Amino acid sequence: MSQEPSPFQLLPGAAASPVLLHVPHSSRVIPPRVRDGIVLDDAALEAELDHITDSHTAELASLAARFSATTPWRLVNGLSRLVVDPERFPDEREEMLASGMGAVYTRTTHQERLRPPGADPEPLLDRYFHPYARAMTAAVDERLAAAGRAVVIDVHSYPSAALPYELHGSGPRPPVCLGTDDFHTPPALRALAEAAFGGFGGTGLDSPFSGTYVPLKHYGADPRVGALMIEIRRDQYMSEPGGPAGPGLGALASALATLVDALTGG
Repeated sequence: MSQEPSPFQLLPGAAASPVLLHVPHSSRVIPPRVRDGIVLDDAALEAELDHITDSHTAELASLAARFSATTPWRLVNGLSRLVVDPERFPDEREEMLASGMGAVYTRTTHQERLRPPGADPEPLLDRYFHPYARAMTAAVDERLAAAGRAVVIDVHSYPSAALPYELHGSGPRPPVCLGTDDFHTPPALRALAEAAFGGFGGTGLDSPFSGTYVPLKHYGADPRVGALMIEIRRDQYMSEPGGPAGPGLGALASALATLVDALTGG
């Protein structure tokens, strides 16, 4: 039996760096045993992956790490978010349940059925979601121990045109959307991001996507953990919906490196 792809990788940075780049949605990989539980045919699944995947964001984070004076740490999901979405709440707290897109999706971006009615999410949560959450918690704890603080920068992308699954798709769709949290995104962090990404036609706040990812252990409890979500509109760096990256990728990686260095004093 072939071994499953690694569910995630923690890629080391500088020992004293507080910055953790988090890349949860870049992969298209679906293990065969998970593919068996998806009702789409192969062509429909590939089309769905084109729409739902934050394509090339792992490469963007890799370039940013290379460009940074002080290398950040990176936690990169090796599996598609169609396996599990590690950024969702695994229970009724998750607002995306209304679109069938909680921690284990049952609907597609176009609100078609993804999994059979009554499919049990618990095996996927146990196998993939909970270990990922533990790894992210440990990675943040390690940054706190090493640097006395941690800054989680979520690296995402989003389509230039709203998709049917979006609950807040009618609002602004700026070139770069900054997702914030009242507790974990201090004004200084937001200002640094606005300065770093100001050269792409403007930044916006919390539209069309809002919030940040912070492990539940620290969420709303530990002010030493800062967090910001970077949502890059895909027409800035790639051919939509699932095409190749363009020259904008390098410029965006440089901007992310600028933010990383500002956060580390590099």
